[in-house]
Amino acid sequence: MTLQQLEYIVALAHQRHFVKAAEQCNVTQPTLSAMILKLEEELGVTLFDRSKHPVEPSPIGQAVIGQAQVILNNIAGLHEIISQEKESLSGELRLAIIPTISPYLVPDFLHHFRTRYPAVQLHVHEMRTPVIIGQLRRAETDLAILATPLPETDFLTIPLYYEKFAAYVSPQEAIYKKESLSASDMPLEHLWVLQEGHCIRNQVFNFCHEKALTQQAYEAGSIDTLVKIVDRNGGYTVIPELHIGLLSEEQRRNVRPITDPPAVREISIVIRHDFIRERMLNAVADTVKSIIPQEMLDERLRKFTIKI
Repeated sequence: MTLQQLEYIVALAHQRHFVKAAEQCNVTQPTLSAMILKLEEELGVTLFDRSKHPVEPSPIGQAVIGQAQVILNNIAGLHEIISQEKESLSGELRLAIIPTISPYLVPDFLHHFRTRYPAVQLHVHEMRTPVIIGQLRRAETDLAILATPLPETDFLTIPLYYEKFAAYVSPQEAIYKKESLSASDMPLEHLWVLQEGHCIRNQVFNFCHEKALTQQAYEAGSIDTLVKIVDRNGGYTVIPELHIGLLSEEQRRNVRPITDPPAVREISIVIRHDFIRERMLNAVADTVKSIIPQEMLDERLRKFTIKI
């Protein structure tokens, strides 16, 4: 069994196609097929059901491929330890981020990270939290930036910053006249929310947990869409603090702070317990620190480097 063979079975599991997997691994299709077959013979099991189109991992194959992904992930960590001795940061980084954070972080993150660490092959994927959690468990993602705390306890979380929520209110609403809002001021029947699966949706309903949702005509897929819905249809929505900078001057007049109680979300880096790439972790954290306003950053992050 070789690392190359492990790379081949992981690639085939992702691509579900021998030719595409071979292209990903920069080998010919016959070479990839032969090496996977040789591994199956060595293990004495069939890893893929070739009768299906697209090809699928067998039940035992899913377990083997999952462990192979973990091994390859740890090998990447070993390469980083070696690169530390050479005083250079290199290798591949697969970063996942939720849609309600990415518009405010990703554009500047890509620019700053690639400028500072040109030898790192950076891949950023936008996904909802449940999908990211699954990928972290299977070691298909190296680290993630999520709203925390998570219900799952089998990950390490490193708080990055704390972001307040604000209400975006149509001038047609009675609460528009208020300078600030409390939970009791915000009628759920006039609230526009994100689709199921977005973390802000859960945070909004937790904030208003003592009330029942009585009317909901549409659930949007993005904060920007919610703002446009309020502009056109009335009502109100809840937006992250960093979204205010994306609003026009006229739209900013519709923003009201939520003060009683303050609505805040914690944004963290989330990693597996076996993640060992400390320099890469700090590279991500330092890049975020250069983007997010200092007053929003976690106090420990402002003062210290991350140790794992």
